[in-house]
Amino acid sequence: QVRVVESGGGLVQPGSSLRLSCTRSGGMFSTFTVSSMAWYRQTPGKKRELVALLSNSGATDYSDFVKGRFTISGNNNKIYLQMDSLEPDDTAVYYCKFDLLVSGHTHVDYWGQGTQVTVSS
Repeated sequence: QVRVVESGGGLVQPGSSLRLSCTRSGGMFSTFTVSSMAWYRQTPGKKRELVALLSNSGATDYSDFVKGRFTISGNNNKIYLQMDSLEPDDTAVYYCKFDLLVSGHTHVDYWGQGTQVTVSS
């Protein structure tokens, strides 16, 4: 069974930095590849939103509200989100997701349980 676990959240002051980690382990499929990896975030009452994405080719994409401040990196088993110049609006539960391509034709998403990031003075 695939397991995805995030870590690194916490309480920080505005302007600070934080680095989130996410590790994928296990796998029940005989043939799969990691299609992409991503970080999302969610606040109470709002939809989960994409923060940053890393494709298996190494291409990255960022939401406008984090461009220039956040950096996604990693590999097929572990990804990171370096968050700099944090703002109170960045407060949210952050989730990572691995998109696995099974047998070359079926996408299956695996999510972590989330890690809380709170930016407050």
